Amino acid sequence: SSQLSSLPLQILLYVNGIYYIFYFLATLAMIIYKSQVFSYPDDLLAPDLAVLFLMGILEVPRLYLGFKGNLTEAEAPLGLSLGLTVGSVLLCVYLLLWQTYVLWADVLLNAVLLSAYGLESGLKVTAIAAFVS
Repeated sequence: SSQLSSLPLQILLYVNGIYYIFYFLATLAMIIYKSQVFSYPDDLLAPDLAVLFLMGILEVPRLYLGFKGNLTEAEAPLGLSLGLTVGSVLLCVYLLLWQTYVLWADVLLNAVLLSAYGLESGLKVTAIAAFVS
């Protein structure tokens, strides 16, 4: 029997997990910084924080299902992880384009995260295709 799980995908999932911790803490620190330095409207602070925390909550099952689906060579968990990645991408785009204040550091952090999501999604689709065939 041949092994169909993807080593590049497994490595990228691991790296994304570590990067996301950095991303979450850096973005949270920047939101706190922006709320102190700029005149951050109170009614817009909560949605920006809610998006960040929702993204953090979504990241745990996304990575878990990605790890599990790849290691067990099961397309269902990997497909669910791919679906959750779409949700994470939408939240990331919100933080990149539509949060109250967008700093250059926000652009950089979100661009790296979106690039990682894109690469990861391509590897997930490739792995799912290998598992199905």
